[in-house]
Amino acid sequence: MKHKIIALCLGIILVLGLAGCGNKEGERTGVQEQESASQDGRTDSGASAESDSNSTQEQNIPSAELTQDKTDNAKGGRVLIAYFSMPEDVDTSGVDAVSSASIVVQEGEVYGNTEYVAKIVQETISGDLFQIETTEDYPLDHDPLVDQAADEQDENLRPELKSHIEDLGQYDTMILGYPNWWADLPMPVYTFLEEYDFSGKTIIPFVTHGGSGFSGTEDTIAKLQPDAAISDNTLSLSRGDVADSEEEIRQWAESLGGTK
Repeated sequence: MKHKIIALCLGIILVLGLAGCGNKEGERTGVQEQESASQDGRTDSGASAESDSNSTQEQNIPSAELTQDKTDNAKGGRVLIAYFSMPEDVDTSGVDAVSSASIVVQEGEVYGNTEYVAKIVQETISGDLFQIETTEDYPLDHDPLVDQAADEQDENLRPELKSHIEDLGQYDTMILGYPNWWADLPMPVYTFLEEYDFSGKTIIPFVTHGGSGFSGTEDTIAKLQPDAAISDNTLSLSRGDVADSEEEIRQWAESLGGTK
């Protein structure tokens, strides 16, 4: 009888021990599942936070940075294209009259030779066009115009200008166009160059002429603007060739660089 009681007690102890082990195993399994779920949750949360962080960084980029490339391109050596030009009043139906005058007729529009070159340059490299204009109009007929130009040179006049540059400081480079008048700059161009200080800027001349080329006017510009850099990359076009020189003008303009 005593042996049966002992055996029964041992059996009860064994059963209780097995039950305890089962509970501990279940607890361990439950903890592992919770840790796994917690880790998965951290992973998802981390991915979401990283995505939100990238989105926030994009939203917080200053607008100046977003447009920097465009702004830099626009500022890349801002160019002023200044010109003096006189389209003569001629009968555009007469081929001989057109070829002998300082004009270009394109799609029904009449341009002065220098004006036409400036227009093509601006189309090619962008930049700001500025026409040098005087308060008093010049004669549109050829002979009186030539005579007035000679008189102005003889008297060393400085015709008053009615057009003015508002902010010269925004320009690094000026392309300056003019006709050759009596182997010299037109007197309004003298007025223009004496009115402004182009120190530290680059001046790139081009000229239209009746056969005399620049006639040393680049040196005159250098004397009037001693602290400016006068480019050697110039363009000289005979007045009879201007209308057929669009490609040459564009190639020259492209060689200068500019804002485009």
